[in-house]
Amino acid sequence: MTILISRVFAAAALVVCIPLSNVHADVSLVDATPTSSTASEAVGDLVVSGGFTRAMLPSAKVAGGYLTIVNQGPTADRLISVSSPAAGRVELHEMAMEGEVMRMRALEEGLAIAAGETIALAPGGKHLMFFDVAEPFEEGASVAVTLTFEHAGSVEAVLAVLSPGATQAEQK
Repeated sequence: MTILISRVFAAAALVVCIPLSNVHADVSLVDATPTSSTASEAVGDLVVSGGFTRAMLPSAKVAGGYLTIVNQGPTADRLISVSSPAAGRVELHEMAMEGEVMRMRALEEGLAIAAGETIALAPGGKHLMFFDVAEPFEEGASVAVTLTFEHAGSVEAVLAVLSPGATQAEQK
């Protein structure tokens, strides 16, 4: 069972981290109006910016999401959950080397953000993982997410859907 689960996570990691090409899909749960990837949202002392995801293959059911969180306050906080109408569930994940093997794991305790710290969720590292995506994300669209923090509360952010090979949000 452990080997099967490892293979499933490895396949999901490949979808999240490896650039894809020729992606076209009809998106219904995703806003087709592109938004600036440099837009930022604030809740309490936290600022969320640079959100993006990548266009998906038509049959894909998982995707990664990326953004930056800055804690401008004097106390730590923790990202404890993420949700989106575009996915059945969204989890916080981390890619990390274990010996010579890259592994992806869920961050069950959430993601701590120390006072004054900037956390970048980026390809190949910590990221959002969208599961059971109803309609694959199409380049040029956007995906709404709600981030819930332990102390600051919830904030809605928008992730721009960029090209399959994007590694960072486009500066507009």
